Amino acid sequence: MNISLEQAEAAVKAAKEKAKQLNTLMNIAIVDSGTNLVAFAHMDNAWLGSIDISQRKARTARFFNMETGKIGELSQPGGPLYNIEHSNGGLITFPGGIPIKNGKGEIIGAIGVSGSTVENDHAVAQAGADAVK
Repeated sequence: MNISLEQAEAAVKAAKEKAKQLNTLMNIAIVDSGTNLVAFAHMDNAWLGSIDISQRKARTARFFNMETGKIGELSQPGGPLYNIEHSNGGLITFPGGIPIKNGKGEIIGAIGVSGSTVENDHAVAQAGADAVK
């Protein structure tokens, strides 16, 4: 199962709304179940360096079917996933990437958000993921 363009656009819209509520500027990436970019938004004046980070967060979340913040916890020195960020061409292991599930609970893609604090990145990503039905 893959996320549709309509679902991806709904996720981007919800994420942008949340970013505006938090008074922050974000880059928002949506990938399908094969980690292909489906939708992307670069809010006006959002950090250019966060474009790549948002896309890597989305891919990381889908590669391992878990939130990037959780991967970060597991990849600390001594952790079971220590140094995993060096695999797959480079992963992002801090919050802001979340798998996206359909109404049946199947993973159909992922969202990655970057441009603010990791707390804001996660909140905006969660709003986007929650918008997909």
